[in-house]
Amino acid sequence: MTSEHLASVMVEGFIAAVDAGLDVVPVVSDSTSTAKIGPFAQRFPERLINVGIAEQSLVSVAAGLALGGKISVTCNAAPFLISRANEQIKVDVCYNQANVKMFGLNAGASYGPLASTHHSLDDISVMRGFGNVQIFAPADALECRQIVHYALRHEGPVYIRLDGKALPDVHGADYQFSPGQVDILRQGAHVSIVALGSVVHEAVDAAALLAEQGIEAQVINLSSIRPLQRDVLRDALGGTRAVITVEEHNINGGVGSLVAEVLAEAGLGIPLVRLGIGDGEYAAAGAREPTRALHNIDAAGIVAAATRLR
Repeated sequence: MTSEHLASVMVEGFIAAVDAGLDVVPVVSDSTSTAKIGPFAQRFPERLINVGIAEQSLVSVAAGLALGGKISVTCNAAPFLISRANEQIKVDVCYNQANVKMFGLNAGASYGPLASTHHSLDDISVMRGFGNVQIFAPADALECRQIVHYALRHEGPVYIRLDGKALPDVHGADYQFSPGQVDILRQGAHVSIVALGSVVHEAVDAAALLAEQGIEAQVINLSSIRPLQRDVLRDALGGTRAVITVEEHNINGGVGSLVAEVLAEAGLGIPLVRLGIGDGEYAAAGAREPTRALHNIDAAGIVAAATRLR
């Protein structure tokens, strides 16, 4: 099974779009290595804009380009995009319905030992608070390619959360992304595991381990946060006895909160366990695997939660 870095897939999508005639202009903030933008810069040096370490300017410049008719894309680390340029995203991009595609790179705890300054654990909750930006988080390279293709052709603000590690495929070659869809990777009647981004792989592994214990787990990859077919998600969750949400994100405002809303609004009395970074906590500083184990968002933590719900 091959693994691909999603930032490289993103850049390939930019190149393909320009070759297809789209007026794509990437904007970076000295984040050329993070964005893996080198191949694009070699092909189209006149299209790449580097504003330096100035994330607020990054977003404002991108918004200006979009309002001038370009398809502008921001490519920088998610924590700095979300925290430093929050007002510019809200006012310059979202309020103006500017055609900006914002890529939050190395999201979650991808930066590991660099800790809270570099972890992005609130980006989904922040973006959900802005009412007119579409939000996606691909789980593998195949899905990433299709999301990038869609985003560059969609008119309006888009935020795409990308993990900082190479990810293997969880989809078959026939997979077709559609905005709003509820992507069910595995059927199961006992418990639903709803996951976001790179921890979808932990959910898939957990489901295989649970099957050995006779527990049938449904695995849902919630790669489309907005738009979302909430009725489809409601029906999928309603067919199981319990729900576990998993995210490398704070449990507030992300997938856990979204699923809780769906269950509550539908009046479904189904037990819910939200796995993520706990309320009032930061992710631990360290390598990815022990950090996930500490916060119970690895396969073992999911299995333990499902076993308790049995």
